[in-house]
Amino acid sequence: MNFNINFFKYRFTAFVFSIVLIGFSAFLFLNKSLNLGIDFKGGIMVEAKFPDVPDLTVLRNKIDNLQIGNSEIQEFGDPSTILFRLEKIDKDNITQEEIIEKLKSELDEDTDYRRVEFVGPKVGKELKLVAIKAVLFSLIAMFIYIWFRFSGWQFGLGALIALFHDVLSTIGFFSLTQIEFNLASIAAILTIAGYSINDTVVVFDRIRENLVKSEKQLEELLNLSINQTLSRTLMTSITTLLALAALFIFGGEVVKGFVSAMIWGVLIGTYSSIFIASPLILLFGFKQIRDKS
Repeated sequence: MNFNINFFKYRFTAFVFSIVLIGFSAFLFLNKSLNLGIDFKGGIMVEAKFPDVPDLTVLRNKIDNLQIGNSEIQEFGDPSTILFRLEKIDKDNITQEEIIEKLKSELDEDTDYRRVEFVGPKVGKELKLVAIKAVLFSLIAMFIYIWFRFSGWQFGLGALIALFHDVLSTIGFFSLTQIEFNLASIAAILTIAGYSINDTVVVFDRIRENLVKSEKQLEELLNLSINQTLSRTLMTSITTLLALAALFIFGGEVVKGFVSAMIWGVLIGTYSSIFIASPLILLFGFKQIRDKS
């Protein structure tokens, strides 16, 4: 399928939209912050083996009625083994041991408690630092990779800014929706960064090919390259979204936060590879060098 869309005609509109989006994301993060999960705030983890496969909906209702704070319930290994994550609550009149006793009182007597762990606030802080480092180091590594692969810092910086755009807007998405932010959310952000850079590399590869064989001006050449890869970009995005939609509908509560972030990431990553990364090459003053031999 051949496209002939003048994407560069809308590049300044896209830049304004992206600046507003990043500003709004920063505003949400500073004012609403993130709905941090047990991984970062601390709490209790209980692994329990049930004699029969339990009904997760009934279990969630029982735990909610205990009023012991936010909780997560998920299958762990097999359907009869359940992992409970109970958020640390700030109440002086209830201890973590009492929370565990309340939990046990609502479960079958034959339940086998294989593991009980306390996740303290110190561990949560360490996880925050590790998560921030993981995101930053991955972005820097991608910048270096793009720079050397395409022999131009403009390519690397354009890709890096597009990646920061995607990551920051995803954090804004978490702040807006108040979906629980946990280690799975970090995995979603890193996956989104990988997906976005893959789209960008495909476009950059076509730009590099056209720089050698095309006599068009740089702006026309960049626009041509985006159009030539657009069908591939759209097909990849649509098939990914179909898979994510199936997970969102049928995957259950445990994966909904991760999948929601991924759906947003696919949309924003596709947008940034077209309207942000490539136009920035021109904005940063990349010079087209023709082979005169």
